[in-house]
Amino acid sequence: MNQNHFYSLDTYLKETFGEKVYRISLNGGMTCPNRDGTKGTRGCIFCSRGGSGDFAENHLLSVSEQIASGQKKLAAKTKCRKFIAYFQAYTNTYAPVSYLRPLFLEAIRHPDIVVLSIATRPDCINDEILTLLSELNQIKPVWIEFGLQTIHEKTADFIRREFSLACYETAVTALHTCKIPVITHVILGLPGETKQDMLDTVNYVAHSTVSGVKLQLLHVLSDTDLADYYEQHPFPLFTLEEYCDFIADCLELLPPSMVVHRITGDGPRALLLAPRWSTDKKRVLNTIRKRLQERKTYQGSKFQS
Repeated sequence: MNQNHFYSLDTYLKETFGEKVYRISLNGGMTCPNRDGTKGTRGCIFCSRGGSGDFAENHLLSVSEQIASGQKKLAAKTKCRKFIAYFQAYTNTYAPVSYLRPLFLEAIRHPDIVVLSIATRPDCINDEILTLLSELNQIKPVWIEFGLQTIHEKTADFIRREFSLACYETAVTALHTCKIPVITHVILGLPGETKQDMLDTVNYVAHSTVSGVKLQLLHVLSDTDLADYYEQHPFPLFTLEEYCDFIADCLELLPPSMVVHRITGDGPRALLLAPRWSTDKKRVLNTIRKRLQERKTYQGSKFQS
């Protein structure tokens, strides 16, 4: 535990690589079984047309060109020398290994890349993919990111996740056996879920074998089915104060060794309909830190009394 009161990704990266490391979002030009008709055509209810890759580079560029473009953008605000190659858009193991291998090798062999992080789905992990990931993991660290979002099947059906909790567990176990870290995404504020439902999901992740977690505030983005649903059936969204209090509840459930990769999330300003307060990320993070410090001070005084 550090001054943030949780094991942040920034702290982990500095401890592991000796300096600050930035993520470059890449686009491998893939689609998703929940979009191409295999399991669905409209994707998850909250997913934008960019397939969660709204910040990713142009897929028409080569991987090296995408990395160079990302480095150029980051150079305006940081002198960072080490980067994570993050294949973010859509489902990044949803292609033949013959397509994936050169793509991932180009990224992982780049001299400035220290980690290869791959966002995908548990139903897109098979033996061939596991073999490839294990090969890559011998070159540099490989992370797999899964959008679990919730453990509750009723919610999973509503958001059109289109894979079961059992499928997720099988993939996590297989990756753990191959010594490939898994980062699990959880969305807080999904329609119909109570705070206890969300805490149950976080607690499930906390007691699993995954190495990291992303706690993501639900964003209602324009031109999504969630936006249409929100307009027709308005449901309560977190206020800033509610969310920061609740994040503190979630963080208290996590083991000290679990790396927290995210505690709020970035919604593209041009697409974000609600909650608008989330665009002020600095204010959100500062409020969360304040809540955590207040709790630490209270608990300390309670213990002393």
